[in-house]
Amino acid sequence: MKYDILLIGGNGFVGRVLAAKLQAAGYSVLLPTSHLAAARELRILPKVYLEDADVHDFDELQNLCARIRPNGVVINLVGVLHDKPANPYGNIFKAAHVELPKNIITAMQIHSLKRYLHMSALGADSNGPSMYQRSKGDGELAVKVSNLDWTIFRPSVIFGAQDQFINLFSKLTKLMPALPLANCEAKFQPVSVEDVADVFVRVIKMPETIHQSYDLVGPTIYTMKEIVTFAARKAKTACLIIPVPAFIGYLQALAFEFLPVPTLMSRDNIASMQAPNILPANSKDALPEVFDISRRSLEGMK
Repeated sequence: MKYDILLIGGNGFVGRVLAAKLQAAGYSVLLPTSHLAAARELRILPKVYLEDADVHDFDELQNLCARIRPNGVVINLVGVLHDKPANPYGNIFKAAHVELPKNIITAMQIHSLKRYLHMSALGADSNGPSMYQRSKGDGELAVKVSNLDWTIFRPSVIFGAQDQFINLFSKLTKLMPALPLANCEAKFQPVSVEDVADVFVRVIKMPETIHQSYDLVGPTIYTMKEIVTFAARKAKTACLIIPVPAFIGYLQALAFEFLPVPTLMSRDNIASMQAPNILPANSKDALPEVFDISRRSLEGMK
């Protein structure tokens, strides 16, 4: 069977929302995952077909592309947040953000597929202050020099019912009567997962978006402290947020990296905060101006 869409990274937070929207729009979706057990909620979507596959294996990636219709679309949502320090970035970032896009491009070329939608990140820059930003920037460069009909999306922090950002701070404020917080003045412009997913669906039928990059942001800029305060209200807690110097935050992140649990915050995350994660001064506000989307606010988050 041939499919309309190959959705790589579709078992994540954004991918699950996007898979449902693609199906609602009438597309058949091939969704590879190496974690089938974690994809239970996707099984109820009749036009979304789960495949047990490792997209980092080039032969498997090629086989997946072979099952997409000639006029089909490949979407890459893969992103990781943490890696061990290295220059310019570690092997985890390299594999997910640089090598995987290159392999996708090659596999698509082999099977004469052209339309490619790529998830990058606001602040992606090959010369950026963090490994995350540098690897995302190099991934963008690989896409831009390809002969594909690509479109790149660069969202700020993405929020939604199942996000790992607002919900993480909500959990922390429930557990702690007081939360020491570094980088309180770091700026973000969070964007709704619903809005991001809507854009991915819309551009499939918008050929004018080929060879364009779009920054995706929400309607409001917040400081880190304001976001954590919002998370505490959402959790209905009275957690006291205590601003602490940047070096304390650095030490906290260093400690988190060595704990035998999933990393909550890394030194690289802190490096990313050196630049405001907001719409650049000369950038087009794509959601309302290009896609005519009335953006959802953080305060409306359920």
